[in-house]
Formats: sequence, structure tokens, C-alpha cells
Amino acid sequence: MNDEGSMAQARQAEPQIGAKAFGLVSIAILCSRVLGLVREVVLSALFASKENLRWLDCFNMAFKAPNMLRDLFAEGALSTAFITVFTRKTQVEGEEASWKLARKMMTLASVFMSIISLLGVLLAPWIIWILASGWRHPADSKNQLSPEDLSEKIEFTITLARIMYPFILLVSLAALVMGMLNARKIFFMPAMSSTFFNIGSMAAGGLIGWWIDPHFGKNAVIGFAIGTLVGGLLQLAVQWPALKKVGFIFGFDFNWKDSGVRHTLQLMWPAIVSGSVVQVSVMLNAIFASHVAGDGPVTWLYSAFRLMQLPLGLFGVGLATVSLPALARLATHGIGDSFRDTLSKTIRMGALLSVPSAVGLIILAEPIMSLVYGNGAAAKNPLHVPGCAVALQSYALGLVFYSGLKVLQPAFYAIEKRFVPMFVSVLCVLVSAGLNYLFVIRWHLDHRYLALSTSITAALNFTLLFFAMRRFAGHLNGLELLRFSGKILVAAACMAGVCWGSWLTLLAGWAEYGLSLRILTLSLTITLAGVVYFGVNMLLRNKEVEDISRLVLRKFSRRS
Repeated sequence: MNDEGSMAQARQAEPQIGAKAFGLVSIAILCSRVLGLVREVVLSALFASKENLRWLDCFNMAFKAPNMLRDLFAEGALSTAFITVFTRKTQVEGEEASWKLARKMMTLASVFMSIISLLGVLLAPWIIWILASGWRHPADSKNQLSPEDLSEKIEFTITLARIMYPFILLVSLAALVMGMLNARKIFFMPAMSSTFFNIGSMAAGGLIGWWIDPHFGKNAVIGFAIGTLVGGLLQLAVQWPALKKVGFIFGFDFNWKDSGVRHTLQLMWPAIVSGSVVQVSVMLNAIFASHVAGDGPVTWLYSAFRLMQLPLGLFGVGLATVSLPALARLATHGIGDSFRDTLSKTIRMGALLSVPSAVGLIILAEPIMSLVYGNGAAAKNPLHVPGCAVALQSYALGLVFYSGLKVLQPAFYAIEKRFVPMFVSVLCVLVSAGLNYLFVIRWHLDHRYLALSTSITAALNFTLLFFAMRRFAGHLNGLELLRFSGKILVAAACMAGVCWGSWLTLLAGWAEYGLSLRILTLSLTITLAGVVYFGVNMLLRNKEVEDISRLVLRKFSRRS
């Protein structure tokens, strides 16, 4: 068979591979995000009382820096850049060359991230000095805590940060392993690895926390800080057997002058900047939240963003995980119709799945938050659920744009236009910082407006990148996208009516309902809203819904 025939066959197979892989990745990410949510629920149930909420604030603030570095370096820029280069090297030079590159990158990541971890431990007082600036100036922040309380809060945050900083080393190596497996079209186990992080961090954190303080007071939080390291180690370890199975043999290789290493780093540093918008915006939210009165705003923002990570991870990250290797392969032969169609379809699919999630989270934020985070110690704090709910509503406004960015940003690296998302990201970070300053420092608004600024910058970022991609790709099926947008907006409006009607009727007695009745009524509402949304899309003959329906029917027909 000639090369053109092989390429045509590969293009025809790509959607089938992508659909199957997306299903597997979605299942794995769903497990991971649900367990991640369970982890936050456990922390909330143990430490969200009025007495312990400040220590939960400390934990979430201390985890901000290593968690942001994970998103930027490990699961963001490093993974994106490495998959792109690794995939191309495999296609052009063969497997052995790609494995050599992998060994060089694993060695480089081990050395560099060890240095970063050590610096994080040593510089923790100065890092927290910046992040928790509002806790240093109670008069400026109107924090309503005494200077002694704030000093204790800062010192405890520094201790937790020093424990958790080595986490970045473990997840960076895990991200490289994930990139290698994804490039080999192995998606399920890498996506499941975060599940083991959540299991390890919960189990080890709970046991060590109980051993330190059986009453789960302040010092028990240290156990959960140690648990993050155990979880990070598990996330790396569970992927290793699959990597050995596909032929990788690790060995230290310090020959970092290799062209593949250089190309990966050249792609990586702009990716760090371009992928930083949401992460830096969330970090800025935490900094400015320390200027909002009282204990809780840092945790409320973190809890709301964690809940929003469930649909975002399931749809945005799942689609991006599957689409990036496919786009990198298609871009090897130039920007053609296959590349444009794949990117456009992936964006539409992400919007189709994230829009109903956003509508549901906005309208049903309070019952969802009270069901998820309103138990245990949190039930004794009347401010906890409303504080989480208003933050969730603001974050959910940008959900469709967060999802689109997960797909659109990596596409620029596949076509070697890495500086475009970088410059756009710098602009958006400046906008985010400016909005946060206006909302909190100038106008003294509460924490929900910090979440709103993140949604605004995500919308701006996606819009600018979409039009930039149209310039390079020629078109992205704009007319089809416009028709698609109209259909999902009609379906979303119908769904919103169902949610609002349920809120006024079925959920009207929510405050008096027991746990079982709450679960039943909320589940019925969500199910009915989902049926209406996808039903209306089917009536409007939305092609993406028809594709999903065919995939589901094919799966059931095979089983029967």
C-alpha cells in the first residue's frame, strides 16, 4: 500500500480510536474526579467547623503553590510539549529514538524538579508571605482576627507547605509517564493514576492524622499534608508496569543537548505561560481571598473550584487527552481539513457536554453544595455552604470556556505556534489581576467576585485564541459552529426552565429534607434536566448528540 493510502486509512481510523479512547478516559477521569471530590468532602467534614476552618484555610493555601506548579509544569506545559515532540519523533525516527528522548527527559525532570522542591521547602516562609499577604495585615484585610491568631495561621501554613513541596517532583515524573503512554495510545491507566493519588492521600492522610491527633484538631491536618506525598508516589507507581509493557527501560541519561530535549523545552516555556491563565487566576484568587474578612474564603473558593473540576476533568481534560496526540499526528502533514475538522469537532463536543453542567451548577449550586460539603463539622458552620455555593455559581459561568481552552491551547503547539497562546495568556493574567484588585481592594466585594474574574478571563482567553486559530487554520467550520451554538442554547434554556421549576417545587422544602430525600429529589432534578437537554438537542438534529447516541447504541448492541 502506498503512503497516501496509509495516511487516508489512518485518518479514517482516527475518529474511531478517539471515540473509544474518550470513553475510556472519561470513565477513568470520572473515577478520579469523584474521589478527588470525596477527598475534599472528607476534609470539609473533619475541619470545616468554626473552630477548625482556619486550619483548613491553611492547608488549602499551603497546597496552592505546589498544586499550581503541578498544573503548569507537570500536567500542563511538560505533558503538552513532551507528547508533541515524543509523538513526532516516534513517527519520523522510530521507537528507539523516542525512548532515548524519554530517558533524557525523565533524568532532566528528576534533577530539575528536585531542585524546585528543595527551593520550595527552603523558601516557604517567603512564598507564604506573598500568598497570604492579607493575613499579614489585619487592618488592611479587615480580617477580623487578632494579630496573634493570624501569626499562628501563617506559621502553620509554612509548616504544611514545607511538607507538601516534594509533591511536585513525583507528579512531574508521573506526567512524563502519562505522556509516553498517551502517545502509545494507552489512555485508561494514565487517566486512572489520579484516582490512586486521591485514594493514597485520603487513606494515608486519615491514618496519620488520626495517629497525630485522634480528635482531628489542628495537628491532624499535618497528616493530610503527608498524605499528598503518599498519593503522588502512588500516582507514579501505578503507571510504571504499563510503561515497561510498551518497551520503556529507564536509565539515567544526562545528554541534555539532544535536539528532542531542546525542542521539548522550546515548546514548554511558552506553554507554561499560556497554560497559566486559569491556574494563576486561581492563585490570585487565593491571594486576594486572604484580604476578605474572616476565616473561610480561601477554602470556599477551593471547594467550589474542586467541584467544578468534576465536569471540567470529565469533558475538557478527557477530550484534550485524546485529541492532542491525534492533532499532533495530523499536523505532521500540515494544517489540512482533517486537522480543522478534528479540532472543530472536539471544541463542539466539549461545549455540548459542559453547557448543561454549567447551567445545573449555576441554578442548583446551593442544594449541590449542601449535599456535598454540608455534612460533619461543616454542618455546624452556617456560613460554609452559602460561601461555597456563590463561588461555584461564579466559576460555573466560565465552565464552557475552561473546557474549550483545554482543547484549543495544545492545538497551537501541534502547529508550532507556541507564542500565540503565551502572549494571550499574559494579557489575560493582567486582566485577572486588575479585576481582583478592583473587586476586593477597591470595592471591598466578597470572594464570589474573585471566582467571577476567573470566568471572565477564561472567556477572554478562549475568544482570542479561537480567532487566532482561525487565522492560522483558515477556518474552523464557523457556520456549522454557529448553528450548533444556537441549538445548544435553545436546549440549555429548556434545561434551565426544568432546574428552576424544580427549585420552586420539588426542592422547595430542601432545608427540612433528610439526607435520603435530598439525594432522591436532587437526582430526579438532574436526571430530568439532562433528559430534556439531550432530548431537545436530538429534536434539533444536533450531529454531536447523534454521534454520542450511535456510540452508546453500538456499545449496548455489542454487549447484547
